[in-house]
Amino acid sequence: MSPCVRLVETSSKAVNTVQYGHSMQHIRNFSIIAHIDHGKSTLADRMLEVTKTVEARLMKEQVLDSMDLERERGITIKMQPVRMRYEHAGMVYELNLIDTPGHIDFSYEVSRALKAVEGVLLLVDSTQGVQAQTLTTLQMAKDLGLTIIPVLTKIDVPHARRVEVGDEIISLLGCAREDILAVSGKTGEGVPELLVAICARIPAPKAPLLDTFRGLVFDFQYSNHRGVIVYLRVFDGSVKKGDQLKFAVSGKTFTALEVGMLAPGEVAVPALAHGEIGYVVTGIKEAGTANVGDTLVFDKSTAEPLSGYQVARPVVWASVFPESQDDFTIVRQALDRLRLSDSSLSYEEESSGVLGRGFRCGFLGMLHLEIITERLRREFNIELIVTSPSIAYEITYEDGHTEDIYAASRFPDHGDKVSIKEPWILGQIIIPPDYMGSMLTLLYDHEAQVIDTEVFGDGRTLLSVEMPLRELMRGFFDKLKNASSGYASLSYEIAEMRSADVVRLDVLVAEELVPAFSRVIGARRSEMDARAVVEKLYNTLPRQMFVTKIQAQVRGKIIASRSLSAMKKDVTGYLYGGDITRKMKLREKQKKGKKKMLAYGKVTISPEGLMTIVKDQSPR
Repeated sequence: MSPCVRLVETSSKAVNTVQYGHSMQHIRNFSIIAHIDHGKSTLADRMLEVTKTVEARLMKEQVLDSMDLERERGITIKMQPVRMRYEHAGMVYELNLIDTPGHIDFSYEVSRALKAVEGVLLLVDSTQGVQAQTLTTLQMAKDLGLTIIPVLTKIDVPHARRVEVGDEIISLLGCAREDILAVSGKTGEGVPELLVAICARIPAPKAPLLDTFRGLVFDFQYSNHRGVIVYLRVFDGSVKKGDQLKFAVSGKTFTALEVGMLAPGEVAVPALAHGEIGYVVTGIKEAGTANVGDTLVFDKSTAEPLSGYQVARPVVWASVFPESQDDFTIVRQALDRLRLSDSSLSYEEESSGVLGRGFRCGFLGMLHLEIITERLRREFNIELIVTSPSIAYEITYEDGHTEDIYAASRFPDHGDKVSIKEPWILGQIIIPPDYMGSMLTLLYDHEAQVIDTEVFGDGRTLLSVEMPLRELMRGFFDKLKNASSGYASLSYEIAEMRSADVVRLDVLVAEELVPAFSRVIGARRSEMDARAVVEKLYNTLPRQMFVTKIQAQVRGKIIASRSLSAMKKDVTGYLYGGDITRKMKLREKQKKGKKKMLAYGKVTISPEGLMTIVKDQSPR
């Protein structure tokens, strides 16, 4: 394909003069990785500005973050590729940047993006130093053998610690001090030098292994009119409009309706060649066909998929119910739509006796849960009830068969001979020395074990910990920030399954089991959690005409109980004088009636009441 220049006249795509068709030796594919809020998106803004990829009049903060939630929260949720044209030493380079999320819930997406590049910019905030997620993303890059360019950010801040943080990077990477670049994403200082370093240090794509087309899918979006739009890195051959393609893993075939690049808006090109990053419009409007990590090949090709494909594994489960059952179909359609742009979302239909029909959904983490539920509320205008999140337990029964259970209602009854395993996490916590005491107390409360420690030059301590995943969901991150005045950072990955000391907490109202209130908890906290749920119900449920018992049961035993007093009614109020025995007879009759109601009466918990209780426990 001969080099050519194309002018794009648009305001929405924000593209200047774009050049494509460079030789492979002038292509540089790289990602930006860092701890959350270390300035990835801000630095990307300055790079787009310096390379004149986006016109100055159309420039805005977080230009690569297209979702409203991303701008509001100040975080990147979906990775975003962009192609930049940069002239250096008389040569024109094609710089393909993939801006990745920084939050630990989206490390799956980061790992797939890193498979599509040859180098990374490792950003470290000069005011905060190395943080937990810095170590995690760095290890990902090392495992893939990527070229790493260390970058100090936020050097314009008055309290920046360039020398101290530089020492941390040197200790971490074993690099020379002159290898570390210092930039300011706010002012643009050091960005031109960084672009030069990218051209000089990051290698060009390696020669193709096959003479046929293969492309790695690292992300995708969905368009109402054009279906799924796949973002890919071409590793072998080339692809053009009209080619008959298929997903190597899922097997779905389609015709490429358009191929192009992102600069950052979509720009159609004649073809995408080896080493380039761009998009393919598939026209597919079926959920579950496109998955991050899959390989695109020609329809009749027998080429092996690219290595590294891995199905996203949900680690957190929660049930989603519409407040009105009339919206059930709308919720299904909304989940189908979100699934088209997020392959890590999984769901299945379920029903509840009180809440009605809904969906049991699997998420990558608590933030992923919050993002999905918030998108359902905003983008589809649906009022939702989201139950308390849970995890999947591996249950092995006496006959040897194994089952994954993620709902308390399906948990084995007390007395069943089973073995239970649960997922554990391997976490890294970086904390200043002044907060070590409160941190150790917090870790003990959440059943965490410290397996290793390392002290940085500035006195901060790196704690390597193991902890049950269920404890992480018990508000651990918020408690971590509170215990450290916001200075601690956390990163984690799912480790192996281990034996679990857990029990099912059941709630009885008027001596009748309410399945909607059941949940799986740690055995050591069973009494505390039982008292808490009983107290919550005591303060929430309306009084009845009879005394109502509220009980929490664990392993067949009642371990917490409160009685809600009966409503009082003066049955003698209509009497005016007369013999006292008449009043006594009426009161005795009332007493017998209440006793009978206590024996046979049932409490009907209204959907509104149940929603109030569930909402108090659900993420917002």
